[in-house]
Amino acid sequence: MKNLILQKIALRSLFAFLFMTGLMSFGQSKNFIDQPYLETTAQVDTLVTPDRIYLSILITEADTKGKISVEKLENKMADKLKELGINTEEQLALADLASNFKKYFLRKVDIQKDKEYSLLVYDAVTAGKVIMELESIGISNVTLIKTEYSKLEKLKIDLRQSAVGVAKIQAEAMVLPLEQKLGPALLISDLNTGLQNRYQAEMIEVKMIKDGNADQPIEVEFEKIKVESTVNVKFAIQ
Repeated sequence: MKNLILQKIALRSLFAFLFMTGLMSFGQSKNFIDQPYLETTAQVDTLVTPDRIYLSILITEADTKGKISVEKLENKMADKLKELGINTEEQLALADLASNFKKYFLRKVDIQKDKEYSLLVYDAVTAGKVIMELESIGISNVTLIKTEYSKLEKLKIDLRQSAVGVAKIQAEAMVLPLEQKLGPALLISDLNTGLQNRYQAEMIEVKMIKDGNADQPIEVEFEKIKVESTVNVKFAIQ
């Protein structure tokens, strides 16, 4: 009986605590709504040049009608990339390996193999040189996979801070004609912080000039990545 009475007392205490907590939350919400405040939205953006460029390189015996093996083509490719100062162990990876078995079974000829590589370079000029040098050895299936900006996360934080600063400037300007002062921020919402990055093979733009007997790329441009941040801030009005 004594334990039952203690349990009832404990339950009543719990209900009373939850009731008081609900009242406090309601009171805080009500205070926020009732006090004078100003709401403003600000957006900032910037353009950055991609510094991580991924290229897809397809090596196929079909391009040479089976005269040069994939193994020889990939060795030539590796030599060319090393000549450009590319670390093939870190920047080059095998993406796919396939054989044309259908052609083999139908025509009873040697299998023509394909190999696909993914190559990472760090600037557009190097990407242009890769395209030109690989084409010179018979590898022309080079396409752009994607572009990235390595310091994106830090940039997002910087843009959020800038957007909040712009929101404060806007709010101060809005209360100035009222001869009132801006109070502390009551609520800050990150509405959107992201990027717009359209990447297509057509974005690779290579311009050539004559340098002796060889064509050399002088300019390669990729579309810049747009990063933007939008925030909503509620300020108290004093």
